[in-house]
Amino acid sequence: MGTESESMLQLAAEAFQSKNFDLAADIYECQLTGLGDPGSRRELMVKRADALAFGGKFTEALDVYRQASEIERLKPAHLANLVEYLLGSIGRQDGGESRSSSLTRGGEAGAAAAAGCPGIGATGCLYDGFSCRICMSFLFEPVTLPCGHCFCQKCLERERKEKERSVMCKDCRDSSPLADVQSYRVNVVLSNLLAKWFPTLHRAGRLRREGNGLYAEKKMEAALEKYNQAVEIAPMDHILFSNRSQIHSSLKCYEKALRDAEMACRLMPYWSKGHVRKAQALVSLGRTEEALREYLVCLSIEPDCRLAKTEARKLLSELLAPVTDRVPEHISDCSSILSSRVHIKNIGACFQTLSPSLLSSESSLGSTPCAPQRSESSEVKRPDQCFLLKRKQRSTEEKAEEGGQERGGNHKRPRSEPSEATDSLSSVVGDVLDPTDLECSLCMRLFYEPVTTPCGHTFCLQCLERCLDHNPKCPLCKEELSEYLVQRQYYKTVLIENLISKYLPSELMERQKIHQEEMAELSNLNKNVPIFVCTMAFPTVPCPLHIFEPCYRLMIRRCMETGTNCFGMCLGDNLRGFANYGCLLEIRDVKFFSDGRSVVDTIGRRRFKVIQHSERDGYNTADIEYLEDVKVQGEAERELKLLHDAVYDQALVWVNSLKAEQKERIEGHFGPMPEKDSEPQASPNGPSWCWWLLAVLPLEARAQLPFLALTSLKNRLSSIHKVLLFMAQSRHRWHALLKH
Repeated sequence: MGTESESMLQLAAEAFQSKNFDLAADIYECQLTGLGDPGSRRELMVKRADALAFGGKFTEALDVYRQASEIERLKPAHLANLVEYLLGSIGRQDGGESRSSSLTRGGEAGAAAAAGCPGIGATGCLYDGFSCRICMSFLFEPVTLPCGHCFCQKCLERERKEKERSVMCKDCRDSSPLADVQSYRVNVVLSNLLAKWFPTLHRAGRLRREGNGLYAEKKMEAALEKYNQAVEIAPMDHILFSNRSQIHSSLKCYEKALRDAEMACRLMPYWSKGHVRKAQALVSLGRTEEALREYLVCLSIEPDCRLAKTEARKLLSELLAPVTDRVPEHISDCSSILSSRVHIKNIGACFQTLSPSLLSSESSLGSTPCAPQRSESSEVKRPDQCFLLKRKQRSTEEKAEEGGQERGGNHKRPRSEPSEATDSLSSVVGDVLDPTDLECSLCMRLFYEPVTTPCGHTFCLQCLERCLDHNPKCPLCKEELSEYLVQRQYYKTVLIENLISKYLPSELMERQKIHQEEMAELSNLNKNVPIFVCTMAFPTVPCPLHIFEPCYRLMIRRCMETGTNCFGMCLGDNLRGFANYGCLLEIRDVKFFSDGRSVVDTIGRRRFKVIQHSERDGYNTADIEYLEDVKVQGEAERELKLLHDAVYDQALVWVNSLKAEQKERIEGHFGPMPEKDSEPQASPNGPSWCWWLLAVLPLEARAQLPFLALTSLKNRLSSIHKVLLFMAQSRHRWHALLKH
């Protein structure tokens, strides 16, 4: 009997998984018949209630949940499926699953745009372009991740601590390759710019930081004073209201905590933490149903918010607990729980009232937080004050404490164009921007492809790489950058690049022109071609190189940046610096090491003759012309074919005469000997096996060099024949001496 019951329960679980909720509910109901054990009965009743809820029979499901709680109070874990169902209901009532998923993927910004909020930029807040995508507030102590996007330092630390995993960028969804985000320092250039351009907002950030420190020390009154000062100078910052709400809660001033949380939600409706704060305040005030709704709203915005899920389950457990006979009435009207659609729309309506006119100098906070009033006396005195609103003498909070008027009165809002917020922000930066603020400290020119190191210093990409060629440390603070160097993933700092593009377009165009001219000159494979003075290299033959000298690190990088991936290889020469003939090498792969060294895998491509020797940035360059074999026809072609086949056979005999270890070592370095070409003159460089053989023959480099200069395949084959014949005769004489 037990086995049959287990089979039925398994079938019910499978039916639930396959979304056949009616079948699952029926099976659980049958299994409940005659089941006496209270614990087992409660478990099955919860599973049946889950199936009923997902099957659309919510009222019936609530009754079963209530009956299960009468056996023994339900634990929060029992209500996990109910929370998921309620979230799904919010999604369906608010426009279907696509709406919910868009909130998840696009975040607060997408939702704000969908609500038609004027003046709201890509980041979803009033400080478009200067905001943190985690807290949605003004960037304070910005840190640049390896992907190039910037966030508040404290936000990153909190993300890592709360989610216990590597930080994932909210913009590009990239996880930081360097796990310890705490090692990342504040972006010096960006932090200084923000402090210079927006001193009042920066001061508000400092007050917030000081308030947080006092709160951590449990000095609540002092922390509250800091936040009061911050709110006075930055009354549109939802973070300040959210954190002050927490302080009020700690001081057991729950009504004030709720007002601040509501203000945070009005300022940033699709910011999940604001709804968490509001829910916490509502719980403290005993308004459980409203608190549950706020947690569900939070989860509709941020589905993986563990705190909201845990608390929502706890609240449902309390609502279902059989404390009084009126318990079912708490939840009998499911519309009170599922009214989040209306709730979100109301929030959206309030959010729309945050018109760009709030950015004007005459705005102030009136009696309704989401409908700011015009102040007649306030004026703009500093550029960044376009973000700041002076309060009336009687603030909303004072009115509420005095039992003042009901919020939501009929106040007129100042009208303005949707682009006014962006225009105001642009004028702030445009008025105070100094091009020298965005200069690289190495080249003293405007940043070009700015990258920021983990230690917080910003440089032009090329400037930084040239410094790292000489020393794997930050050029300014001497911080060790070995781990950063071995990654070789230099992503541009997005915000700084956007600032330059938007506010210094003419300077950027001039900088780009200079860069393009440099790249065009560097990519010319006839003039000023970089020359690696080292060893002999031949067409089609691999040539692995160990690069450690700074000048050659620069040379290799430039070859890759230009896209040519090519440089010349020549023997050294005491008189001219390097030989008059060489081979063009193509880079196939580069492996970097933490100290800046690299192993470069190259292969020979074309022979060349040096026309003019020169030098650039510490390495040699040359003007060159390429060499090709002169083709023959008729009788000369037939004779060439016979010579080619004979020398190939002779070479094959020599290769096969090598010891096994010696042959294995050669093939490991240069690969196996190429096959004989059916058409010897098909390639401008001649048969590839000739060059392979020249590379492995035990000849000095000076003896190999003339072969590169030959443009007659017949002469090259004849010379190889003589070398092989000499080696064969030498081997015979050596064997004869050994016998005697």
